Amino acid sequence: MAKELTKTIPIPDGVTISYIGREFVASGEKGTNKKFIWYPGIRITVGDSEVVVDSASIRKKQKAMVGTIVSHINNLIKGVIDGYEYRMKVVYAHFPMQLKVEGKKLVISNFLGEKKSRVSNIIGETTVKTSADEVVVSGINKEDVGQTAANIEQVTKIKRFDPRVFQDGIYVVEKIT
Repeated sequence: MAKELTKTIPIPDGVTISYIGREFVASGEKGTNKKFIWYPGIRITVGDSEVVVDSASIRKKQKAMVGTIVSHINNLIKGVIDGYEYRMKVVYAHFPMQLKVEGKKLVISNFLGEKKSRVSNIIGETTVKTSADEVVVSGINKEDVGQTAANIEQVTKIKRFDPRVFQDGIYVVEKIT
């Protein structure tokens, strides 16, 4: 009386998918996304037109992990088709910030009038574009884009001042997929 849990993901036109050695690779017009995906008791099968994620067990953990794996695969596919973009607003009332991208780092100068610059890491193949009042973080990997945006927000977090008065910082205002 064993039940089986199965979910299928259709493969869109223009996307090629492979699953070799526990590494899931999705390639499309924007680039190639890779992710290590494996969980005990869960099988991933790649066909011509669909990806099948199934588990022989219907326990709560396996059921949750099947849904998680399906979400990861959907994010990889959506990334190579459309990409991800986060728009961030630069807010300052007291001291104007200067933003500069240097390699894999975003350098934020004159934050709250500080002499030392604050530095945020750019993760993976994510690109960061800056202007006077906006930062645009974009890429094909959702996790890398989200982590880069979080790094930028965290590096401008205010610790010694009242946040109701000093609302300076860089904040995510829009997520475009």
